[in-house]
Amino acid sequence: MNADSARGVDRRRVLGWGGLTAAGLVAGAPLTGAHAEPVDDRIPPDTRPGGAYDRYVAKLAAEGRFSGVVLLAHRGRTVLSRSYGMADGERGIRNHEGVAFSLSSAGKPFVAVAILQLAQQGRLKLYDTVGTHLAGFTKDVADQVTIHHLLSGTSGMSNPDVDVARVFQSREEVLEYNEQWARRAKLVAPPGTPSDHAGAEIAIPALIVQAVTGMTYWDYAQENIFRRCGMTGTGFFTRPQWLTDEHIAHPYMTLADGSTVDAVRNLDKSSANPRTPGVNPGRAFIDAPGDGGFATAPDLVRFAQALADGTVLDRPYAALFTGAKIPHPPQTQGLRATSADASFGAYGLPVHIVNGQWVYDRAGGNPGVAASWSICPDIGWVGVVLANHDSAPLQEILERQMQAVLGRS
Repeated sequence: MNADSARGVDRRRVLGWGGLTAAGLVAGAPLTGAHAEPVDDRIPPDTRPGGAYDRYVAKLAAEGRFSGVVLLAHRGRTVLSRSYGMADGERGIRNHEGVAFSLSSAGKPFVAVAILQLAQQGRLKLYDTVGTHLAGFTKDVADQVTIHHLLSGTSGMSNPDVDVARVFQSREEVLEYNEQWARRAKLVAPPGTPSDHAGAEIAIPALIVQAVTGMTYWDYAQENIFRRCGMTGTGFFTRPQWLTDEHIAHPYMTLADGSTVDAVRNLDKSSANPRTPGVNPGRAFIDAPGDGGFATAPDLVRFAQALADGTVLDRPYAALFTGAKIPHPPQTQGLRATSADASFGAYGLPVHIVNGQWVYDRAGGNPGVAASWSICPDIGWVGVVLANHDSAPLQEILERQMQAVLGRS
């Protein structure tokens, strides 16, 4: 890539929804005698209150198919915010913007941010192997799998079996179990081979963060990501907090007989969904290192802003975080493919070209949980969907969100 192309990538990926571009200046361009790149500040009618997206979500809620929060923000300002349903039906607490929802896999990119923070400080290298920082792994994993392989989903490792019935009782128990679980990962293909959503690719970087910093991953992320971004409602909350804090949404999970229960209050009950058989998210005392967590919708907008303006990562490392690594088939989570689209794996999240625009997104799901955040950096949009009921049709909601923001049909 030549210097002009590199500058263009940095401008589009990092400054497109804030910073210099929003101020009318182009990254990498001379400040004198240069024409400022036009900024598209139009608010599509379908994104506004009363617009097509708003009406669609309201209809879902009226039909009992959505409980949660949707938010659309443009250049950091809220355009649409709607809340429906109950955060805790037993106590009569309704969902609202200040409620934190379980993120499930939508929280996984934060471990990549943590690793890149340490890389920019020179405390690790992306070409370091697992064995550079951790002991107890098989020799081939320790000697051949690099941090880059882990973050890009190309480790070639298998996904060890998980004890979904176990009810954890402490942070220490969760940490010990996941350390042992990650060390059971085996190499089943040469490093560099795309993996099939191998959970160890998330757990091992979190263990590396702990080895390098001497802090648990949970504490490191709280201090160096959430607090730095001003995400005051976000954290890795424990089951006792989930049960007692009125600002944390409870997951409403569908059972085999079609009934719905509060998962965190019914640990003996399990999901009937064929994608998550036997699972109950409440059994985790705290989410596994590198995974999950809880966030409010406005906090995820704050994260997007902090990523844009260099608060959470220096700009070259923010570009590295979202940079396309591995080509993916164009039909991906929440985006309706066209012949002009392209999709890639980045570090812990998919990135796409949609209608000529970059879109970064990450979705997650669990029994009673659906979560997604999407960033359109070139045009300054952030979309958040957080739900606490199995009825939410997340992929369809995300398609409607993209239609509203990008004018997709």
